[in-house]
Amino acid sequence: MISIVVPCHNETENLSTLYTRVKGVMEKINERWELICVNDGSTDNTLMQLVALHQRDPRVVVIDLSRNFGKEAALTAGLHQAKGDAVVPLDADLQDPPDLIPELILKWREGYDVVNAVRISRDGESWIKKITAHAFYRIINRMSSVDIPADTGDFRLISRPALEAIKLLPERRRFMKGLFAWVGFKTCSVNYHREPRNAGKTKWNYWRLWKFAIEGITSFSQVPLQIASYLGFLISFLAFFYAVFLVFETLFYGNSVKGYPSIMVALLFLGGVQLMALGVIGEYIGRLYDESKQRPIYLIREIWQNKP
Repeated sequence: MISIVVPCHNETENLSTLYTRVKGVMEKINERWELICVNDGSTDNTLMQLVALHQRDPRVVVIDLSRNFGKEAALTAGLHQAKGDAVVPLDADLQDPPDLIPELILKWREGYDVVNAVRISRDGESWIKKITAHAFYRIINRMSSVDIPADTGDFRLISRPALEAIKLLPERRRFMKGLFAWVGFKTCSVNYHREPRNAGKTKWNYWRLWKFAIEGITSFSQVPLQIASYLGFLISFLAFFYAVFLVFETLFYGNSVKGYPSIMVALLFLGGVQLMALGVIGEYIGRLYDESKQRPIYLIREIWQNKP
């Protein structure tokens, strides 16, 4: 059986089309399947539509979270509930086409545990988002010891052994693209063209994307801490030579009083570097604080599924 996991947050306009396309694809290839839709604290009619779909087709499983926990937590909830021999995370906006699922399954049948869907184009997105997304994957791979596939979102196929390995990872602040890569297993890729949103507006603004990028970097790299350390050593090194220069200048040319602007520039520069280093350290301490509380990743209010 194939489990298709879809996090949903205010996706009323897309759910009917999503179900129709998934059903058409899966019945065409004659595979047993379930569609696990996770309602992540939606404020529109998303939950009502999902329950109606479940009543019409019991293969639609609905998980209603107690509030909005974020896409990564909602995806985790769906993965934990999946019963299939393979799992396919899918976005509700249909930018990642369900029509690619048969090709992912074919590669899985060939013996691959993880089949990544790699975007070779991103229709319907601004050039700024395309450039920043391209740069993000290159930067994080230079900073991380884990090779995170470039231009690859959550859309992929994950075999049951790989899924069981992912379920062992307990961290609360989750960067799922990195976790998928971290577990390893035999992996291959399939290329596709990413489509525009089927309907509605994206929930991802640039501020949320920036926070998401910071989350990914701090989850899988200690390079920012190392940069802060190197910068501190470099400034200390330069300050030492500047002090030596001042001593010799005083001995040979007298103790002339320097100007106020140069002093302020030095103070502001050093203060800025110190605050930057403290901010980097604070990001990592914040992660430690969240993990130390041992709170659950998500809470489920209710589940609609087939009775065993």
